Amino acid sequence: MTNLYKVDTENAMWLALGDPTRRAVFEIVAQKHSGVQEIADQLPVSRSAVSQHLKLLGNAGLVHARKVGRNRIYAAHPEKLQELREWLDVYWTKAMQDFADAADKDEEVRDD
Repeated sequence: MTNLYKVDTENAMWLALGDPTRRAVFEIVAQKHSGVQEIADQLPVSRSAVSQHLKLLGNAGLVHARKVGRNRIYAAHPEKLQELREWLDVYWTKAMQDFADAADKDEEVRDD
């Protein structure tokens, strides 16, 4: 298994999101700034497990925390989300162009 603590940040983002529970934690903080207990209340995992997942998401640059009293409130890191989107957009754009090209070709065949 890959050690997320020793992986470059770009790959760490993808590795961090590869775990379904970690992805669920990320989705929660992307929707609403949340504390560990609030996140744990929405998932079938312990506060300790949520903390571990948040640490990995933080190391990957996907979430950040701010201290409020004795608690930390976690939120998605918008700049990192933009990086992921830009990377995906390259492939999405190509896939949509390939689809359009195939549809045009199919239409030409039908017209003949």
